Amino acid sequence: MAFAIPRTTALTRSLARSFASLHNVPPPNKSPTAIVMMNMGGPETVSETQDFLKNLFSDGDLIPLPFQRVLAPLIARRRTPQIEKQYQDIGGGSPILGWTKLQGEGMAKLLDELHPATAPHKAYVAFRYVRPMTEQTLAEMKADGVKRAIAFTQYPQYSCSTTGSSLNEIFRRGRAGNAGDIEWSVIDRWGTHPGFVEAVAQNIEAALAKFPASTRKDTVLLFSAHSLPMSVVNRGDPYILEVSASVSAVMDRLGHSNPYRLVWQSQVGPSAWMGMQTGKALEGLARLGKKQVVLVPIAFTSDHIETLYEIDLEYAEEARAHGIKVHRAESLNGSPVFIRALADIAAQHLKDCGAGKGPVSTQFGLRCPGCVNTTCGQQKTWFSRGGR
Repeated sequence: MAFAIPRTTALTRSLARSFASLHNVPPPNKSPTAIVMMNMGGPETVSETQDFLKNLFSDGDLIPLPFQRVLAPLIARRRTPQIEKQYQDIGGGSPILGWTKLQGEGMAKLLDELHPATAPHKAYVAFRYVRPMTEQTLAEMKADGVKRAIAFTQYPQYSCSTTGSSLNEIFRRGRAGNAGDIEWSVIDRWGTHPGFVEAVAQNIEAALAKFPASTRKDTVLLFSAHSLPMSVVNRGDPYILEVSASVSAVMDRLGHSNPYRLVWQSQVGPSAWMGMQTGKALEGLARLGKKQVVLVPIAFTSDHIETLYEIDLEYAEEARAHGIKVHRAESLNGSPVFIRALADIAAQHLKDCGAGKGPVSTQFGLRCPGCVNTTCGQQKTWFSRGGR
């Protein structure tokens, strides 16, 4: 799928750079400080879909299955035709790699100015289920001579199923020596960061502006996040709490201008998942006489199949069938406010590390009360020691 980089104006470049200014130039041949942008990923082309699904269903951290090694390839093969059609319907593949590269490059340039002591900075993309996968990315970092790296989750809210899975994979590969001798630290959650909140709020305001001023205040804001199996929720995973905190922070920024709810999407399989589901919520709002809705992807920072197909095509069609006029708040994608937020998060993390506050957050060290995954405990210990 071709990915078009949006043009930036002098104004947006100025907004992104904010007050940053370049004072120091790193010495030549200095190895870069790696900012490893972790995410699930998505197939850039339709032909990659089956391998993507096989890797996804093989990950017990994300979707726990009995007889996983046997069932995962079977489920992937059965679902491939349907998912291939969905990727065809959104243009032939996922744009998430293009957006992540754009965000990472913008962030790294700002970081060189915001924190010159650790410059040059280089963003690396590490996807969990499709190229560039973690193993490939670590090999690239080793070839670049990287000695210092930040594992920077691109999931704003922490879950063992997403961020935890990516960190487990870095831990397994790193402990095996695949990345060389690297000092690691972790940015594990940032769902209430003011820059993230501001970027989301601005996109909501833009969507609200598409409704008539006379009825705008009655528009329902429906925050939609990827659901989790209840088996994960019930062992104490913090994701539900952290998504809720993001929604609360955004509504505070908006001055609680509109009624709102948090709902959940992308359930897979027959087991119980967190609800209520986004489609059911739209049906219920129609029954209650609500005629205007803004759908807000609160846990997705870049467009991919969950936004472009599930929200824009499936849910929008369902809403129209129920007599609801719906607009979606744009994903953060190339937002200069969001890219600046990423740079600010990373810069503050580097400052904290330099001040002796340690390589991980206080919350990072606490495992879910119901956790029985030994890799999780080992991974947390490894990162808390800087990858040693």
